Amino acid sequence: MLLLLLTVVVAVGAASAVVLAATGGDGSSDKKQPSESSSTTGRSPSPSLSIPSQLPTELPSSPSLPTGVPSDLPSGLESLLPSLAGDEVPYYMLRTGDCFDIDDTRPGQAMKRRCGEEHDAEVVKVAELEGAYTTDAALKKAASDLCRKPLDTKAAEQPADTVRGTLVQYPDPTGFEVGIDKVACSLAADSGEGDRKLTKPLK
Repeated sequence: MLLLLLTVVVAVGAASAVVLAATGGDGSSDKKQPSESSSTTGRSPSPSLSIPSQLPTELPSSPSLPTGVPSDLPSGLESLLPSLAGDEVPYYMLRTGDCFDIDDTRPGQAMKRRCGEEHDAEVVKVAELEGAYTTDAALKKAASDLCRKPLDTKAAEQPADTVRGTLVQYPDPTGFEVGIDKVACSLAADSGEGDRKLTKPLK
């Protein structure tokens, strides 16, 4: 239920889409379609998006359910839940300053890493979507708008050629409908197809 720029995101029973953006140091942006990639340098980051397609393995616990609400989950629900590795979390559980790797085969998931070790991206800001959105295009635009300024500002503070891409992870319409409203705005070492890594926290 999330869409992603340089990486992929996770949500409930949704598809994922990818938009890549190359970044550099001249203040301009170069947006690419999901099937495109860019190795151009010397440009400023531009948001890219991702959509999650699975639920987390653990649901939040509630102190008590209201009367009349069934206490059992529907049978078969476990098939919607991903089996996560110890360091893997749904994108909407990331926090500002978290460093992580992405895996294109696991949309909506992020593998947390120490910022002092090699990693694909670092979260600059976590924001919340407000309003009513029923299409992926509307969610993508809203998420991109939330991330644009913080990503541009943070990218401008980094040494030249440190970051080349941005990643915006957000819910798809199904995820948003069930209450997933988080958007993770991240700067990435590369624009999607490269193998560059960040090796320390962003400035």
